[in-house]
Amino acid sequence: MASEQKIEQRYVKDIKSSDVWSVFKILADFVKGFDELGDLGPAVTIFGSARVDETHPWYAKTVELSGKLAASGFNVISGGGPGIMEAANRGAYEHREAGVESVGLNIELPMEQRSNPYTTKEENFDYFFSRKVMLVKYSTAYVIMPGGFGTLDELFEALTLIQTKKVDGVCVFLMGEAFYAPLLAFMRSSLLAEGMIDEEDLAKLTLTDDVDLVVREIRESLDLQLGSLRASGLADTPYYKKLQQFFEERGFGEDHDTLLR
Repeated sequence: MASEQKIEQRYVKDIKSSDVWSVFKILADFVKGFDELGDLGPAVTIFGSARVDETHPWYAKTVELSGKLAASGFNVISGGGPGIMEAANRGAYEHREAGVESVGLNIELPMEQRSNPYTTKEENFDYFFSRKVMLVKYSTAYVIMPGGFGTLDELFEALTLIQTKKVDGVCVFLMGEAFYAPLLAFMRSSLLAEGMIDEEDLAKLTLTDDVDLVVREIRESLDLQLGSLRASGLADTPYYKKLQQFFEERGFGEDHDTLLR
């Protein structure tokens, strides 16, 4: 009996010790993320399955999308792994000489997750939650390509942050009309019908297969963010100045007619 109590006390002590040291690992995750991405500039995060290879149509679609975003000057962020994540980095990587960053935010997993070779910035995280903060914090839009549990987790995390106004002015695109239409139908027929969400929550989602539409609307939303920041008296903040510089360097105007020329 005494022996069992000693074992139990030692086990509890080990857990407490591990928890204390975990605090430092968590802090390290956030510090390196903030330090590496704080000056990134306008970026778009692309989420999607790790289980798609380069022969899959969605891989090619993602390369096309990220390439067009990068050609417009946007940095591209992904989870840094294979599949859709690799495709997202690959399209942006082709524009690296123009100063575009292809960012991979990786995490060690027992299967699937390996770093892809198409990043200009790469960080490895110990914890999912700190990695998710970095995936959403520094982006002006989220593009959700087809994926599994992890992708859906990231989709609903983003929607929750927008719904609760923890992030503002961010667009969410679901790429894959046939893939995501049943999910949207469920959200409308069950979540909305039962009063669990509002119509305006669904309005935050754009379902499309049109790459050019996504790029155009992301550019428009960035213009609107500038106006919102200015109206809020935040024109002197580093973030506003970074967006303003982005517009000036690429010859965008702050009205939609100029922006869409």
